[in-house]
Amino acid sequence: MSPTENPRPPFPPFDAETAAKKVRMAEDAWNSRDPERVSLAYTPDSVWRNRSEFLAGREAIVQFLTRKWHKELEYRLIKELWAFHGNRIAVRFAYEWHDDSGHWWRSYGNENWEFDAQGFMQRRIASINDLPIQESERKYHWPLGRRPDDHPTLSQLDL
Repeated sequence: MSPTENPRPPFPPFDAETAAKKVRMAEDAWNSRDPERVSLAYTPDSVWRNRSEFLAGREAIVQFLTRKWHKELEYRLIKELWAFHGNRIAVRFAYEWHDDSGHWWRSYGNENWEFDAQGFMQRRIASINDLPIQESERKYHWPLGRRPDDHPTLSQLDL
């Protein structure tokens, strides 16, 4: 962390409330589809595994997310807290998107997160599966950006 960076509360060790808040903050950032904004939640040397891709550092995160959101169009994401302990949080998620030929997908996955004492994520391990869906099967219809507070959760959508 650079001396000019402010800590990113909430901080570990997490409880149910602070872990859920951290999950929603991450969801909101990812739904912005702004790679620079998202990267600032991670340590400068953060280590990721995303599917079969391994990367380290914020610049690699920005490059990865830029590629991702050029491919995954109209991306909308819901994350849900699964478990937490100390400085770790486990999350399940699902997001919907379409490719440049108009085919829709729902991608499901799990993430394991590890945070430093300043609230920055230092490790992210993501396992993701893609399911082709028909446009009529979409469940996420809010305007691009932050999911509205009254939108159903993954559990409420039976996902």
